[in-house]
Amino acid sequence: MKEPIRILMLFTIMDRGGAESMVMNYYRNIDRTRVQFDFMVHREERGAYEDEIEAMGGRIYRMIPFHPLTFRKYRKLVAAFFDAHPEYRIIHGHCSELGYFVYKEARKRGIPVIIAHAHNSHALFDAKWPFRWYFKHAMRKYITQVFSCGEESAQWLAGKELAKSAVLQRNSIDTKVYAYQSSHRKEICQELQLPDDAVIIGHVGRFNLQKNHAFLLDIFRGLVEQCPKAHLLLVGVGELMDEMKAKVAKLGLDEHVHFLGVRSDVPKLLHTMDLFLFPSFMEGLSVSMVEAQTAGLPCVVSDTIPIEVAMTDLVTFVSLKAPVADWVAQIQTVLAKENDRTQYPAIITERGYDIQKNAEWLQNYYLEQWQKH
Repeated sequence: MKEPIRILMLFTIMDRGGAESMVMNYYRNIDRTRVQFDFMVHREERGAYEDEIEAMGGRIYRMIPFHPLTFRKYRKLVAAFFDAHPEYRIIHGHCSELGYFVYKEARKRGIPVIIAHAHNSHALFDAKWPFRWYFKHAMRKYITQVFSCGEESAQWLAGKELAKSAVLQRNSIDTKVYAYQSSHRKEICQELQLPDDAVIIGHVGRFNLQKNHAFLLDIFRGLVEQCPKAHLLLVGVGELMDEMKAKVAKLGLDEHVHFLGVRSDVPKLLHTMDLFLFPSFMEGLSVSMVEAQTAGLPCVVSDTIPIEVAMTDLVTFVSLKAPVADWVAQIQTVLAKENDRTQYPAIITERGYDIQKNAEWLQNYYLEQWQKH
């Protein structure tokens, strides 16, 4: 049997983040006898998806973290990697501007398809921002194609000119998996020992600065003051998790906030929630938002998230500059509305976000590019 073509994916770590989950959704649904995904990652520890990747035939290559103090060593390791692996004709980068040295080396070696994929609509102003700004601009001459979850993200990463030819790759999911099932609430409430009449607020996302968990907890404290039955489910892990646990204790919310870590049953958790709270500083077209809407879950989100994420009538935007009281008022208004949660998988599918057709499209794209070059 003819061997499948192999696509090299670039990531920081293959944990359950938005971009990682999106790629895994595609990976599960392509014909892996024709197209295989391999992953270059930048952490020594194993990511949550690595067992599944290897079970599906994918290979994982480890690099050192991309950091100003490691640039010289990193460049040498990238060159050594391509010396050892001349088989790759398509590179698909998902770590934004941090793919700079890989893109540059790949272009130097004549690799014909070098894709930079935009997953966010802007960057946070932190200590790394000057490096990110420089590499974002410097990498553009080395990439051959921009992929993006939306127009804002494409322009932020690639600039207006390159963004004009950007390929929209939808953050697709298996809508059948997220179709609402009321029985899941009782199952999860029993597991977490939540009362039957609990008002359950949820959030799915990595504990990092982007997701704005500190403000999320401030909002939730305001809600608990008016609704003592409120409980908050926080799904995910990350570098700020311990800091957020300390804040929960300081706010006296230990009995109301539940840190669930990495979960493989996110659809069940979404079916358990009454509202999805998402006050991020920035997003592209969030996979978590697609999943939540497919599950028929009302969403109260920050106005920094692109408006195109509102694919249904379930999304309410609130300014990050608004006081906590305004967020609480919006949450209570949304919770008071009645909603048929079973109708939304069909809506999301109609909007073009079901995985089957999109996976077929991506598979054909890779095969056409491979044959062309």
